[in-house]
Amino acid sequence: MSRFVAPSGDRQGTASRGVVVGVVAVLLAGAGASAEAASGTTPGDPVLSGATVNSGHDVIVGITHDVVFPVTVTGSDDSGLAFVDVDLKGPHGGFYTTDAFCETATACTTVFTVNAHPAPGSDDPVDLANADAGTWSVDALAEAADGGSVFAPGIGSFGLKRAARLTVDAAPEPVAKGARITVTGKLVRANWDTYRYAGYAGRAVKLQFRPKGSSTYTTVSTVNTSSTGTLRTTVKAVKDGYWRWNFTGSATTGPAKATGDYVDVRS
Repeated sequence: MSRFVAPSGDRQGTASRGVVVGVVAVLLAGAGASAEAASGTTPGDPVLSGATVNSGHDVIVGITHDVVFPVTVTGSDDSGLAFVDVDLKGPHGGFYTTDAFCETATACTTVFTVNAHPAPGSDDPVDLANADAGTWSVDALAEAADGGSVFAPGIGSFGLKRAARLTVDAAPEPVAKGARITVTGKLVRANWDTYRYAGYAGRAVKLQFRPKGSSTYTTVSTVNTSSTGTLRTTVKAVKDGYWRWNFTGSATTGPAKATGDYVDVRS
């Protein structure tokens, strides 16, 4: 069982499942009567209108570094919102929760910190596993200063994904114009069970080219990774420029782009 650790002077919440330390930014601002009607609340109850995680971006976690992300819950009440409890629920039973007393009538601030690998000497066991990658949902319970409360299940969602990496090598360099260039590479992703990066098999990866003097990459072809995550294809040498692989991501894994490898094409 892990715990939340808040900065000195902040109010602490509790956690029912690991990997999370610290606080969620929860900003609480106005919502209309239509939202109140849709939520099934009675007049005088607080209203929650939405939740945004990590400013609308996926939360992508590797195997060593902390990833800090905010959760913003919006809502309103005539007396002001006083307390919010936020639960994050994973696709296979993952569950993290924190609660916060509002610093003002309209705002409560804390932070979620995630790391798949425990730091040396850490007091908190970490149990983020590969099965936890995917779409997570956000539930929120808010209490108003006058005692009214509302529970909003599934008020938001976000992707918690395994970090990916890509390499590229284009050869030979230099190459004669019209000759064939062999472009290789490898796609790996974080394994949260072993704390290592391992090949990502059977994934479609774009081969892209950027001519010398240009800032724009164009997709030339799409290649699937092997059983070990490797990539290999051949292309015709036409002009000087940079070759790279580009993986756009999946439901469980974040995107990755290789740094372009320059090939000098000589007439």
